Amino acid sequence: MKIRDLDLSDNPINAEHRELGLPPVENQLTHPSDHPVLKTAQWAVLFLLVGATVYLLGRLFNQANGDSATQVIAEALSSQAFWSAVAVGLIAQTVDGALGMAYGITSTSFLLAAGASPAVASASVHIAEVFTTGVSGVSHIKLGNVNKNLFLRLLVPGMIGAVTGAWLLSSIDGDAIKPYVAGYLLLMGLYVISKVFRKIRQQRGEPKHVAKLALTGGFVDAVGGGGWGPVVTTTLIGTGHDPRTTIGSVNLAEFFLTFVSAIAFAVLVGEGPWVVVAGLVVGGLFAAPFAAYLTSRLSTKTLLALVGTVISIVSLYNLYRALA
Repeated sequence: MKIRDLDLSDNPINAEHRELGLPPVENQLTHPSDHPVLKTAQWAVLFLLVGATVYLLGRLFNQANGDSATQVIAEALSSQAFWSAVAVGLIAQTVDGALGMAYGITSTSFLLAAGASPAVASASVHIAEVFTTGVSGVSHIKLGNVNKNLFLRLLVPGMIGAVTGAWLLSSIDGDAIKPYVAGYLLLMGLYVISKVFRKIRQQRGEPKHVAKLALTGGFVDAVGGGGWGPVVTTTLIGTGHDPRTTIGSVNLAEFFLTFVSAIAFAVLVGEGPWVVVAGLVVGGLFAAPFAAYLTSRLSTKTLLALVGTVISIVSLYNLYRALA
C-alpha cells in the first residue's frame, strides 16, 4: 500500500476535489519546491553564492598590493573599463529582465566591440552571471516553477558542455577565434529575430533529447559568452513544452553551469577581469526597474525584434573588425 503525503490545506485544487468526491492531492503537487531534490539544490545555490562572495572579496584585498580596499575601489570607480562595463551590464540586464534571456549574448557582443578578447569577455560575463542566475534560480524554486526531472536532465550535460567550451575558448588565440564567436553571436541575433515570426506547436509528454540539447547549450554558452537561454529555453518552449516550468528549470540549471564556467575561466584565463565584473554587476543592479518599464510599454514581439537587431548589428561590426 502506498503511503501518501497529503496536502490537507484549503487550496483551489482540493476544493475542486471535494466537489467531485475525490481525496486531497499530495504535497508534491501543491508544494513542488518542498521536494528533497529542489531543497538540496536551493541550499547548494545559497552555499555557493556565499562562497563566491567571499572569494571575490578575498581577491579584492589580495589585489590591493598594500593599498587599502578604499583605494582599490576608488581606482575602479575612476576606471573607464568599469564605467563601460556598467553601461553594458545595464543594457544586458534590461534585455534579460524584459525577455528572460539574452544577457550573455548581449553583454559579450558589447564587450567584444569594446576590444575585449573572447576569453576575457566570456569570463567576465559568467563570473557576473553567477549572482544573477543564483537569485533567479532560488526565486523559481520558491515560486514552484521548477520541474525537478527536467532540471536533473539538464544539469550534468549542461555543466560538461560549459567546462568544455571554457577550455576550448581559453586554449585558442583570441584573435583567431574572434571571427567565429562574432559569427555565432550574429546567428543568435538572427535567431532571436526569427522568434517574432514563429508559432509554438503544442506537445505533450516529456521533452526529448534534453541531454544533447543541454550539452550543446552549455558549450555554446561558454564559447560565445551566452546562449544557454536562447538555445535551450526557446527550443523546449518552441516545441510546445510548458513555458513556466521550462523557464524555471532552465534558469536553475543555468546557475550551476555558470558557476562551473566561472571557475574554469578563473583558472584558465589567469588574472580575472575584476573591474569589468564589478561594472557588469553594478550595471545590472540598476536595470530591473527600467526592464519592468520596458516590458510594460513594449510588446514581446517588439522587444525580440529590437534586441535581435541590436545584437546582429553589433556582431556584424565585431565580425568586420575581426576580419579587417
